[in-house]
Amino acid sequence: MIKDKIAQNMEVIGADGVHIGTVDGVANGRIRLKKRDSGEGQHKGHKHFIDLGLVADVEGQRVRLSANAVVAVTFEEEQSGKPI
Repeated sequence: MIKDKIAQNMEVIGADGVHIGTVDGVANGRIRLKKRDSGEGQHKGHKHFIDLGLVADVEGQRVRLSANAVVAVTFEEEQSGKPI
């Protein structure tokens, strides 16, 4: 199972190789990103989540998503599960 290959501190990248965030953990079918990768403005300083359904592969210490970074970040969620 792909979630078993994902570990803390792995880099999350889009299909285009662009950095999206760093794994803080995996729970409830989602990757929790570290706060330092939390974006700007009202989204800065708290954790965001990415659904495991977006994961295309785990390559070494990187989690590659199936969407380019610019698209993948639009799928990020708040802890509540709501889109950001």
